[in-house]
Amino acid sequence: MDMDNEMVNGAGSRIAYFVAGIGLGAVVGLLFAPQSGQETRDFLAQKADEGRDFAQRKAQELRGRADDLVGRGKDMVARQRDNISQAVDAGRQAYNNEIANTQ
Repeated sequence: MDMDNEMVNGAGSRIAYFVAGIGLGAVVGLLFAPQSGQETRDFLAQKADEGRDFAQRKAQELRGRADDLVGRGKDMVARQRDNISQAVDAGRQAYNNEIANTQ
């Protein structure tokens, strides 16, 4: 029974958010409606430029992060490769010492 109440409450809150979004959209539309066509086009062009600049900045940030992660990954692989090489060399040396001692 509690699960049914949670589902109804969840659906109710989703509907409330949807209605609030519609209301907010209507208010924003009314606020900008008095502008002339040229003002609206200028506003939209400005917002499009801002959006493009934002997307470019975020893309550069993501590229930088990706480059950093790739660099750290390469460093980690190089360190592990060195550790494995040292372990193999130590094992080879121990084997050769053991063979030399048995002869």
